[in-house]
Amino acid sequence: MYELPVLDKQSPRKRKPSWLRVKLPIGEDYRNVRRLVDEYKLNTICQSGNCPNMGECWGAGTATFMILGNVCTRSCSFCAVKTGRPPEYDEDEPRRVAEAIKLMGVKHAVLTSVNRDELKDRGAEIWYQTVLQTKQLAPQITIETLIPDVRGTWSALERMIEAGQEVVSHNMETVKHLYRLVRPQAKYERSLEQIKRTKAHGCRTKSGIMVGLGETKDDVLEVMDDLCAHGCDVLTIGQYLQPTSMHLDVDSFVHPDIFAMYKEEGDARGFDFVESGPLVRSSYHAERHL
Repeated sequence: MYELPVLDKQSPRKRKPSWLRVKLPIGEDYRNVRRLVDEYKLNTICQSGNCPNMGECWGAGTATFMILGNVCTRSCSFCAVKTGRPPEYDEDEPRRVAEAIKLMGVKHAVLTSVNRDELKDRGAEIWYQTVLQTKQLAPQITIETLIPDVRGTWSALERMIEAGQEVVSHNMETVKHLYRLVRPQAKYERSLEQIKRTKAHGCRTKSGIMVGLGETKDDVLEVMDDLCAHGCDVLTIGQYLQPTSMHLDVDSFVHPDIFAMYKEEGDARGFDFVESGPLVRSSYHAERHL
């Protein structure tokens, strides 16, 4: 039986290795994305989640929009997004997101959201309208939606994924025995069931996990096997980075060679695409996953 690690907020942060260096946010494309985000009063997981790839992605003219506000009803111990009681959602948000995506001129757009557990439909109608209006305004753009745990409200899941997006993602985030520590309000089996139901709906499915939280190689391989058994097409694996001192400590910085091994293991299991590396995040190079 596994023992959950104890959080020690007095311990110093581990020094990042050389392979975790990131690009600084510069350039005209970066400024253009920031202007659109500000002008249309939008949220991005790039900012709210302290993503290390923001400079690279925004510099390439892409961003992952976060709908339904920027306050989450969950309190996951790895995530930098604010947690608490969210304000009322903005029914005009789908239009603004659609217009911003069109103006960005991207070929592939990624949408995610906070958890809205207090809403009866978990925010499903806003999800549906955002994808639908984006498709209507820019039909040439492909869309990936990274959707939250709907807590078994399967009617909400169906509404979220029926507007025509090309990829539907739901992240496992971590290995099975660390769920209570990393995702205390989620359930490992329920997330797998959500992916299974998404696949049964006819969608291209995707999930992602973080490593460096105290898992073993066998733990990671177990997640791969479970995802394959539940119909997951695409897998991303990246290094966990502690966003603030109030979040989980990094247990280890995983060497790039281990990430390469995980990719080989994933490929051997039959995933359509495996993106594995220290700086990989669920929406990183998302256009490749089509």
